[in-house]
Amino acid sequence: MLGKKELISDEQKRLAMYAKVLSHPVRVYIIDLLRKQNCCYSGDLAQELPVAKSTLSQHLKELKKAGLIQGEISPPRIKYCINRQTWNEVRILMKKFLDS
Repeated sequence: MLGKKELISDEQKRLAMYAKVLSHPVRVYIIDLLRKQNCCYSGDLAQELPVAKSTLSQHLKELKKAGLIQGEISPPRIKYCINRQTWNEVRILMKKFLDS
């Protein structure tokens, strides 16, 4: 009999983690925006999104923790870019999951 550890693959765990991070519409919006342009400053995001700066900061933190975005500090601003390598992994895992 297989235990839970053998039953759930590392790919499935990563896919679930990415899906969880992308489960909030604000995070999906941020990723969509960053996919379409090279980078964006947090101040610009704060002006565009109807959420408190602290809420935006938390969403950015979650995306960064998952490796979906990268932040570059240029005092007093922070520039965010999509992590293309991780985003490609998300695309591959989602496609594989949806096509199976």
